[in-house]
Parts: sequence; C-alpha cells; structure tokens
Amino acid sequence: MKIGIVCYPTFGGSGVVATELGMALADKGHEIHFITYNQPVRLDFISHHLHFHQVLLEEYPLFQYQPYELALSSKIVEVVENYHLEVLHVHYAIPHAYAAYMAKQMLHEKGISVKVVTTLHGTDITLVGSHPTYKSAVEFSINNSDVVTSVSNDLRKTTNKLFTIKNDIHVIHNFIDTQKYDKVHQLKCNRIAIAKPNERILTHVSNFRPVKRIEDVINVFYEVQKKIPSKLLLIGEGPDRAKAEQLVNKLQISKEVLFFGNSSDVSKILCYSDVFLLPSQTESFGLAALEAMAAKTAVISTNTGGLPEVNIHGVTGYLSDLGDVQDMADNAVSILENDEILETFKENAREHTKKFSLENILPVYESIYKSCYNN
Repeated sequence: MKIGIVCYPTFGGSGVVATELGMALADKGHEIHFITYNQPVRLDFISHHLHFHQVLLEEYPLFQYQPYELALSSKIVEVVENYHLEVLHVHYAIPHAYAAYMAKQMLHEKGISVKVVTTLHGTDITLVGSHPTYKSAVEFSINNSDVVTSVSNDLRKTTNKLFTIKNDIHVIHNFIDTQKYDKVHQLKCNRIAIAKPNERILTHVSNFRPVKRIEDVINVFYEVQKKIPSKLLLIGEGPDRAKAEQLVNKLQISKEVLFFGNSSDVSKILCYSDVFLLPSQTESFGLAALEAMAAKTAVISTNTGGLPEVNIHGVTGYLSDLGDVQDMADNAVSILENDEILETFKENAREHTKKFSLENILPVYESIYKSCYNN
C-alpha cells in the first residue's frame, strides 16, 4: 500500500511510534511518505520505500502565528496527488486529524479519494483536545476519520467520556522492536563507566515537561540512595530541566546524578539500568516504561492512565499513587536490595514486553488500513 504518515517529528512518544511504525511498514514493502515540518528524529532512510516531505511555513507579517494546519493540509493534498497515496495515518487529533479532514475534502473536489486513520496518543485528548477552544474541532475530526485507534484502553475510555464519539475506537497498544533490544543485550554493557561495582543504576527518560514530575524522580532517588549506593541517569530535555538541576544541587547529590540530554539511542543507555522511574501525572500508555522493560529494567511508576496496562504491579515493577514519593522509594529499595529479587523483576519485565512486540502489533495496523476499503 501507499501510506502517508503525519506526526510530530520529535523525541516524544507519538513521534517515536509513528516513525518506528513507518520504517517497519517500509521493511514489509509498503511505500511510506512522512509529512511533517522536520525529519523525524528516529527516521533512518535505509529503505527506498521511505520518503519525507517537509511542510514549509512562509513568513507573512499579517500572521502573529503561522497557520500550520493550512500549510500541512495543502502539503498533504500535494503528496497524495503526486504519489497516489491510499491511506493517511495521522498521529494526534490536533492538528493532524483536522488538517487531514481538510485535505480529504480538497481532494474530493478533485475526484481523488483517500482514507484517514487517526491514532489518539494522549495529550491531544486529555490536555489540549478537551479545552473549550479546541473541543468541537477535535470531536469533529475524530468523528470524520475513517478509522480511529487509541494506544490504551484507558485513553479510549477517557476519549468517550470527554467527547461525543460516533466512531468505534480500536485499541492498538504501542509497540517495541524487541529484536533491537535483543541485539543490545548481546553487547557487553560496561556499567563501570557509569557506576561503581556496588552501586545500582536508576534511570528516567522524558521530555522534562511538568506532567512528568521530574522533581518526584529526583526525590525518589534521593530516598533510595540513602539506603542503597546508586546513580541516577536522566535522559531528555525540556522546560523542567533547570528545576531538576536546581533540586539536585539543593539535595547535594550532583555527583550521583548524570544528565544525558536528548539521545536517539536510548536503548544503549537503558542497558545500564536496574530500575526505571516514571512518576508521571498521567501517561496514556507509557512507551518510555515499555522501552525500559525491553532493556531488562524493572519499573517504578504511578498508577495513572494506561500505565497499569504496561507495568504489572508486583511482577514487572510496582505502581504507586500520584505524588507518593515515599512509597515509590520503598518499592525501589525492595527491588534493589537483593540481587535475586532484582534479577527476577528484570527478567519478568523483559518477558512481558513480548506482548507488545512489533511483530504482533504491525499486522494489526495493516489490517486496519485494509479495513478502510472494506467498509
């Protein structure tokens, strides 16, 4: 099939999922066209089936803010016309589903048909889409998509609660390329470069936004390192990084905390890790937790959103109430203080990720695309 993928080209979960999905589809022989304002960070052009089309914004003094939706919808029309795309898979309701609808109508005027699959990822629904300014447009875009999917059961439930949705929402969980992590496991992980032999390693990966509660990450680690010699690896960039650095200095643990910034090779960093910390205010799914688990890392997280669908309490890690730093710290210590217990949790985590393997999820998306033309 000829498939257009519209996504944010960032390190965030939706961009990562869209990019990995596109590359996997290309490997299976589908012709994939990414349409966005920058090349996606994980996009690797190793296949002649992959194409990237940049959405350009023209500076015009009349506009205080450049109308990205208009530029995007026009670009979608251009790409569909020139490359005869059959399906548009848009990730995020805002602005992508809305732009896809406009493009579809413009194409209809030209006698061209294209189907739209919209995948809901979380903040497009829970934080942005439910705002009165956008709610009607989001609801309209979802209801006028040919197929709608969400990355968790919890997100489907939330979407149906916040909006009047006429379409069925199909739950397709985020996925992981387990083969990539298997290759990482085969490499020797030189932990001594990060920590002393008697130290444990805790890790957090995010875009350092307030919803990720970076200060909770640091406070949990602060309690853990009082009892167990440890290092904390922080991977990512974002608005709360400065706050994180200030808190680390205030707690006088700067020698135990390493800031890595953004990385396109998180899997190699995660191979060092024993426990992954994710005390988020909400997670529609928790892709970062799944990636950590694939790297054979136990997870300490909140019990919000879709996280209980990923992190199994008492098996792959532990779930705590939002903001309960002490409970998260106690749970982390209970895993880290015993080598045998730690290894059991790590093995359980890695085994659980097989449920979310790319080889299991990819055929589901392929069947979704085909179903567009069977309705």
